[in-house]
Amino acid sequence: MMRKNQIYCLFSSRIKCALRGNSSWRRKRSSRGLDGLNVQRCYSTESTDLKEYKFPIERIRNFSIVAHVDHGKSTLADRLLEMTGAIRTNSGAQVLDKLQVEKERGITVKAQTVSLKYNYKGEEYMLNLIDTPGHVDFASEVHRSLSACQGVILVVDANDGVQAQTVANFYLAFGKDLVIIPTINKIDLKNANPERVVKELHSLFDIEEKDVIKISAKMGLNVDKVLEAVVEKIPPPQVDRDKPFRGLIFDSWYDKYRGAISLIYLAEGSLSTKQHIISIHTGKSYEIKELIILRPEEEHVKTLYAGQVGCIACNMRSSADAHIGDTIHLKNMPVEPLIGFNPAKAMVFAGIYPMDQSQHLSLRNAIERLVLNDSAVSLSIETSPALGLGWRLGFLGLLHMEVFCQRLEQEHGASPIITAPSVTYKAKIIGKQNIKDHGSDEITFNNPAHFPNPQIVTEFMEPMVWGTIITPTKYLGPVMSLCLEKRGVEQSTKHIDDNRIILQFILPLSEIIIDFHDGLKSLSSGYASFDYEDHGYVATNLVKLSVLLNGLSINELSTIVHTMRAKEVAKHMAKKLLEIIPRQQFLVAIQVSVGAKILAREDLKPYRKDVTSRLKSGGDVQRRRKLLQQQAEGKKKLRMVGNISLPRETFIEVLKR
Repeated sequence: MMRKNQIYCLFSSRIKCALRGNSSWRRKRSSRGLDGLNVQRCYSTESTDLKEYKFPIERIRNFSIVAHVDHGKSTLADRLLEMTGAIRTNSGAQVLDKLQVEKERGITVKAQTVSLKYNYKGEEYMLNLIDTPGHVDFASEVHRSLSACQGVILVVDANDGVQAQTVANFYLAFGKDLVIIPTINKIDLKNANPERVVKELHSLFDIEEKDVIKISAKMGLNVDKVLEAVVEKIPPPQVDRDKPFRGLIFDSWYDKYRGAISLIYLAEGSLSTKQHIISIHTGKSYEIKELIILRPEEEHVKTLYAGQVGCIACNMRSSADAHIGDTIHLKNMPVEPLIGFNPAKAMVFAGIYPMDQSQHLSLRNAIERLVLNDSAVSLSIETSPALGLGWRLGFLGLLHMEVFCQRLEQEHGASPIITAPSVTYKAKIIGKQNIKDHGSDEITFNNPAHFPNPQIVTEFMEPMVWGTIITPTKYLGPVMSLCLEKRGVEQSTKHIDDNRIILQFILPLSEIIIDFHDGLKSLSSGYASFDYEDHGYVATNLVKLSVLLNGLSINELSTIVHTMRAKEVAKHMAKKLLEIIPRQQFLVAIQVSVGAKILAREDLKPYRKDVTSRLKSGGDVQRRRKLLQQQAEGKKKLRMVGNISLPRETFIEVLKR
């Protein structure tokens, strides 16, 4: 029941709107009351308070900050926000990292946009900044962000130097003909060596020393030179405001009350509230309810103009409506679609199931909301005899999957069961009836439960990646050994300087998604970095490892491995399950097999109660044997009917080293 003061707050806000002459009001975001009830705030779409941000095209700059993980992108973004007055000084670390998972892990997961006002030589500029993630699993965020930019700030750590993701980001921006502003960060550190990093930039990218800006984002040293370089070097957007409106959706997220919010780049014309737009991808029409500029807090405007980056809210209720890469235009004014970008290709797949089927609906809603916020995730329905109805989700990597599941728990209170990750394989099959049943002589599968019968398969194929590793020279031996252990094939080796070397390998994707990155960091004391990209499929020999608990096959723990590693992985899985599965009142036999052949076995011993403890002075030997025999028979019966409870983490941990 609502308290009197809450009822007063709820209605008094509406009265204030009416007294200001606003005839229409509606709900915005909710602020939670003291007792947990939602008290709604209101505003008017007809308010005269809507701000105007109409800058000449020549005074607009759109740019991104790109770098390897932990090279200082978000810290630099904080300083730029402070220097342009968007936030107050010392307002907190990583202002644009808003997700709880980002604060806990200390990494950027979601690209964030903010519009800054900057006064340069007496003229005011609009700088649209996009802060991007640095981990390879979130490279699609960088790819989308660059579609709305004309330049990038490439940040390199003065201590660590050029890393694998630095190389990937440079060539991504270079391939899009964007202006690149090289920036060396953390020059205030004790072990900083900016001169060495300058040589690396020249050796790898032919960047001259005079073009490099040396800064300390944490201390604010020389950050003003970065802002000046953005204005002087990055060109204004090539747009036309006299043509009909045409915009590109390059990001979106879900709001509880307003539906899907789309982040758009305006390539032509202008867009105002109450106008009707049409999506080329879906063909649906929407009325513009709100236009928003992020500074970084939302500021509502009446009109957005070509060259700007802003948000639109138009009551998109379905996650499929806000299609990333879609072109939108005004109703009855058709246009040619803009050149978008290929959708992110999922590389790692895992099953997600509710702990109890009664939680299926709530988990489905949570997954749909997060999939809208993260368009790189693919989604399909899946069923399991043991776990019931669930979903098969595709991710860009293992970290991407872990972050997604962590957001499910933190933002939606869901506690799903996650199966072991796998990749997409291909198989060529024989037999007219088999080809007719599958509709083709080539089938794809990413679930071990769908592993085809080897008798009808002529050839298996697995996905490969082109991996780039940058490591100190003294760790070259262990890193090479790790790559060869993972069935890698060396392609090239190049010295960056006297102390560091860049390696390129073709590696099986299945070998690197679980523990390759952790192993690489461990062998190199954290100094080596790794980046990869898709490299097609090659023929291989595969087998399916099945896990049996007391003779019962657990499909959710099955995995697909290369033939040469089957025995090694089987022994590892059996030992890992022995550590993870809780002890029971009965013996649990853990077996890993290929078909009918058992490759590894471990026995999980049961809890044991001393049933002879009540016998006085040891008791008669026959009495002792009788009690022990009764106990053994009881445990044997219990083993036949007992259920084995598996922890949620089992499905991923079993494959980790």
